[in-house]
Amino acid sequence: MESGVSVLADRPPHSCQPITSFAHSPLNFWLVKSEPGTYGWHHFTKQGRAVWDGVRNYQARNNLRAMQPGDQVLFYHSVTKPGVVGLANVVREAYPDPTVANDPAQTKFGWVVVDLEPVMALDKPVTLAQIKAEPLLANISLIKQSRLSVMPVRPDEFELILKLGTTI
Repeated sequence: MESGVSVLADRPPHSCQPITSFAHSPLNFWLVKSEPGTYGWHHFTKQGRAVWDGVRNYQARNNLRAMQPGDQVLFYHSVTKPGVVGLANVVREAYPDPTVANDPAQTKFGWVVVDLEPVMALDKPVTLAQIKAEPLLANISLIKQSRLSVMPVRPDEFELILKLGTTI
């Protein structure tokens, strides 16, 4: 896992509902990856709020910098049973990664973190195989830049993944 996560237990939980109209939303949409055995959706929901730290890739760092409070985030389990399993919300914009605060060799790179809170689990995971099989998701960053741990998602891709993860 490229990113580890720290708990912010002393902060009150943030209330957020997923948006229902994506085409004209001023928000951005993202996907973050985590290995379920290291830090899975169940860890995230149990903690309630997390600092998304440990990202050490320049493009992923830049994506973290672009995140704003209110942006919605797909939570993706990587490696074991890869797929989107939940929806989170950005609750604090990027700030310096506290895990490197005392390491001059690392601080020069400008590593940052954001704070995320879980919103809801998907009714059913949207597997990587489903995403790859869906023609409308052929250009999603998850497929095109598969090693990136934090990536933007277009509104239409985000909406489709949520629909695929919902049972009616």
